[in-house]
Amino acid sequence: MANRETLGLIKGARAGDVACQLALGRVYLFGQGVPQSLPTALHWLARAAQEDSQEACLLIGTHVPFEVAQPAAKALIPYYAQAFDAGLVQAGLVLAQLVLGNPPGTSCETLRAKARLALEAAVQAGLPDAQWLLSRQDGAAAACASAGNHAQEQGSDADTSLYAGLERAWHSGEHGRFLAQGLPLARELLQRQAAAGARSIALDAQQVLLLSRCAQALAPASDAEGWQCCELAAHGGDRTAQLELGLGYARMDALGRRLATRHGAANFKRAVRWLTQAGEQGLAEAWFVLSRIYTKPEFSQRNVLEAHSCLERAADLGHGAAQLECGMHAWRNRREGVNSDVRAAYWLLQAQAQGSSEAEAALARIAPRGEPGDWGQCGAVLAGAQLRQLGQNHPLLAARLELARWFHLSRAEALLLDVHAADQGHCLLIDISATHGRGKRRLVLIRTAQERQVLDQVVRLFERVDCGVTGPEGNYRQRLYRLKCYLAELGLAQAQLSQENLPQERQFLAA
Repeated sequence: MANRETLGLIKGARAGDVACQLALGRVYLFGQGVPQSLPTALHWLARAAQEDSQEACLLIGTHVPFEVAQPAAKALIPYYAQAFDAGLVQAGLVLAQLVLGNPPGTSCETLRAKARLALEAAVQAGLPDAQWLLSRQDGAAAACASAGNHAQEQGSDADTSLYAGLERAWHSGEHGRFLAQGLPLARELLQRQAAAGARSIALDAQQVLLLSRCAQALAPASDAEGWQCCELAAHGGDRTAQLELGLGYARMDALGRRLATRHGAANFKRAVRWLTQAGEQGLAEAWFVLSRIYTKPEFSQRNVLEAHSCLERAADLGHGAAQLECGMHAWRNRREGVNSDVRAAYWLLQAQAQGSSEAEAALARIAPRGEPGDWGQCGAVLAGAQLRQLGQNHPLLAARLELARWFHLSRAEALLLDVHAADQGHCLLIDISATHGRGKRRLVLIRTAQERQVLDQVVRLFERVDCGVTGPEGNYRQRLYRLKCYLAELGLAQAQLSQENLPQERQFLAA
């Protein structure tokens, strides 16, 4: 189920906010808090691209494959063309598939010429399917391709059986048997790459996965053959191999620490290239290591802002250490941003959910659970028929008492709290300093589903009510007088509230 932040993005996107459409497309693209859905992501990214969002075009060109884009090809072709102009070869391949896959005459010659250039660039980059599509456009090459396809069909059953056996061996943990059967195939691919020279060979998805797993089994940090498998798999688009290749160039592990076992100088520029590609495919570890690289003084492109951006992207993808660090950073800088403390609580709750004891200790300092005051016990006394009666006569007051009982609010906080602004999704922001001189800003975490349900009910009740002193509830003295009068009727005021103040407050209201 979407969280409150995602629901806000959906509302803004439907209203036509380009930033919300872009952010919502990214959320569905990477599955950040919602189930990953490429068609839904494409819908919102295309809406943003219609408003000239360059980033939306780049995301479409990088992550949306031909199969997803084909039903809406006519509308999406300009976005893939724009992404290809920005240097994305993968976008050029999809552009060629969308344009050249149709018969001549269905699109203008200028667009077909551009698609042909994009296809040639994809072939030079060694992208899968590019060579096949290029040969299809060439009549002479098409005949050769059909002859090769016949031979491929004869051996397809044997290949399927072999790769199925490798899959079983890998998932059962038998890496020795996997290498015995798969390493000869990987070596054959390495020989083909060596014969091709600087030009990358075309690999299918099974071959890329085979190379990546061989690299993992051979430990590319110490094995030259494993490193070659890792390089070839990374060029084929495997994100695990791209991450390992980036870590190898950076001489670091997945936690951003320097590895003494990897000798030689680090090449941070190459590391950034591969780690960025792995991160764009949804690997949180890649963004976390990038955040460490961008803070290194020996890196020529050191950028603290970029480091923090990478850290937040890792946190968005569920990296526990990144979430803890984002939370502590937001808390340390709470005076620089209006809602930095709220943001800190959000990240620390995410880190705590992953078992971080540091996050739990920080939350105990940031949002300590308050003790209910004597007056708050009135909410416990008001039960059954009394609470229903109060809800019928004074529904807003009853709702405020319910909040005080569940979230341990003081009397002033319960009576003056702006319910609309207080609900932050994961916590309550208690801030009555504008209307109460002794009020202090603090946070109350929402930890259980029952607390969330109670708060949602109260928010719905106050949905169309002005919570300010000019609203129907009146100012603080009027609200307090109403509370004391009702409790006096129940015989509770003698024990818990000062009855002697009631005549004075009556005179005040009459005046």
